Amino acid sequence: MAKTYNHIFFDLDHTLWDFNRNSEETLEELFEIYSLKEMGIEAFTDFLEKYREVNDGKWDLYRQNKITKDELRATRFHDTLLAFEIDHPELASKIDSEYILKSPYKTNLFPHAHDVLEYLAKKYELHIITNGFSEVQDVKLTNSKLKTYFNHKITSESIGVNKPDPKIFTHALRLADAKRTESIMIGDNLVADIIGARNIGMDQVYFNPERTLHSVNVTHEITSLIQLKEFL
Repeated sequence: MAKTYNHIFFDLDHTLWDFNRNSEETLEELFEIYSLKEMGIEAFTDFLEKYREVNDGKWDLYRQNKITKDELRATRFHDTLLAFEIDHPELASKIDSEYILKSPYKTNLFPHAHDVLEYLAKKYELHIITNGFSEVQDVKLTNSKLKTYFNHKITSESIGVNKPDPKIFTHALRLADAKRTESIMIGDNLVADIIGARNIGMDQVYFNPERTLHSVNVTHEITSLIQLKEFL
């Protein structure tokens, strides 16, 4: 017999909002605006690859509370440019500010996002738990026309801890007036979303569109959002 849920908690970036695609579009625009090719970066693809490597590393540190939001923002573009022997802190800061302004207005979502959310919203209370910065997550939700589906939006910044810290999950459950046994977490990050939820007794859905191999025990695993209709 299928388990009955009343509350569904979604991650936002990389789960509903297509972070990589939206980020790439923004970065390509900034690459042209700031004439980075003329500064010695041969191709946009080189810049993109290095930025993703640096940014992913910074976010790992941020999730572990080893660096602050300000440190993340101050260093990710600076370190990316340094990899191409461009030591220009002021330029890095300008690119970061413009990136934060531009990228949240991008509206690329994963396939079936609206269709699935519309279906789920008729049956469950839906909520967001995100490690993203508060000021940009609201813009993403509004411009992508996702905001109306969700009752509560919980950001790590507003709580003071990041997923997978149990405090953010317990706060979200309390805010939603939900029991962990009647709730399920859907996300793309095995540590932040899946293990984080599992550690407090919540079921989980691992969204794995890249079909990444892993050994983590998950309640459900999907490669497309449309598969949620099969069991929710």
